[in-house]
Amino acid sequence: MSQNFQPPAPSSYTEAMAPAPAYSSLGIGLLASVVAAVVAAGVYGGIIGGTHHQIGYAAVGVGALVGFAAGKAGGRSPALPAIAALLAPAAVFAGQMFGIVLIYADELQVSAMDILGEGASPLMKAWKAEADPLTFLFLAISAYAAFQISRKAAA
Repeated sequence: MSQNFQPPAPSSYTEAMAPAPAYSSLGIGLLASVVAAVVAAGVYGGIIGGTHHQIGYAAVGVGALVGFAAGKAGGRSPALPAIAALLAPAAVFAGQMFGIVLIYADELQVSAMDILGEGASPLMKAWKAEADPLTFLFLAISAYAAFQISRKAAA
């Protein structure tokens, strides 16, 4: 008794390819987040210098930019959200200081380099005089935004 057996025909579809493994590059993510922090601090300082007011929502934008750069460039490195959360408030603070320099330079009709030549102590005194609870709230919110966006951008 012999049976006529044929092997199954090849399927008409190909199996879906597995997604590419998530990459992680701490160095590239760190570099991208530092560059984003410097650029965002400059833009935020320019906004403050131009308007003579702090705009709190711009601080959230600084955090978002730093977090996005860290997540997109660095991938799923577990340290990058924490690094972005530290860099974002530092960038907001640097932007506030730069804004103070621009405001003083405008009011005194001198260059920003002349203001910077006086040192950091007068700038810190001016920052402390202007700081209020909202200043610290937006520093914290920028850190939170950077942390969350860094995690989500890496996914």
